[in-house]
Amino acid sequence: MAASAAIGIICKAPRPGATKTRLAAVIGGEAAAEASACFLRDIGGCIEQVPPHLGRTGYGVYAPAGAEAEMRELLPPSFGLLLQSDANLGNVLFGATRELLGRGHDCVLLVNGDSPTLPSRFLSDAIERLRRPGDRMVLGPASDGGYYLIGLKHPHRSLFSEIPWGTGAVARLTLERARQSAIEHELLPEWYDVDDVQTFEWLNEELSGRSVRFKGGGAAPSTRNWLSSYAAAPARP
Repeated sequence: MAASAAIGIICKAPRPGATKTRLAAVIGGEAAAEASACFLRDIGGCIEQVPPHLGRTGYGVYAPAGAEAEMRELLPPSFGLLLQSDANLGNVLFGATRELLGRGHDCVLLVNGDSPTLPSRFLSDAIERLRRPGDRMVLGPASDGGYYLIGLKHPHRSLFSEIPWGTGAVARLTLERARQSAIEHELLPEWYDVDDVQTFEWLNEELSGRSVRFKGGGAAPSTRNWLSSYAAAPARP
């Protein structure tokens, strides 16, 4: 069997009131759900831009159950779907890693659903690094102290257990766990998640060419079009 990397987007169906709640507090539940849907379309497109010769298959690692039709509408037709509805993010990440490796993929990349401008070259680079000999981890650190990508060749539960998810210690502790388990590890460049008013402004700055910190990101056509219509809409109450 030819080498094939599984690239899974960790996501929830974009529904008002249940999606991107911190951002929704500023722009409203409907707008936050619309933005989330555009993010997923653009991240799916980012995965599709990974050169086919590398061998890759995209997946939506989604919740809740019953959202299959919504996910198929948002993601490329070639994507598979994997339900992971546990409330604990660590269980979701470990379960997805184990399940996708069990489907015969030689490595797994799990990416968040909140980085619509994520450069596809980061994914290509992660696959190439993972395919070096030996057990290893590739981590993409996020600006908030978490990570936007984790890549593995084996399912290591220790990397996902007793991690304080949602805090600025996530990436640091994950790297510590890798060292403790003697797992070779490498870092990708820093990127950012769009999940609050500050990072929403970073997104606007990046797509308008004003960002100093984040450059060379993906085109994010769905998000770009949505932002144009959002900016042109009447002021929200």
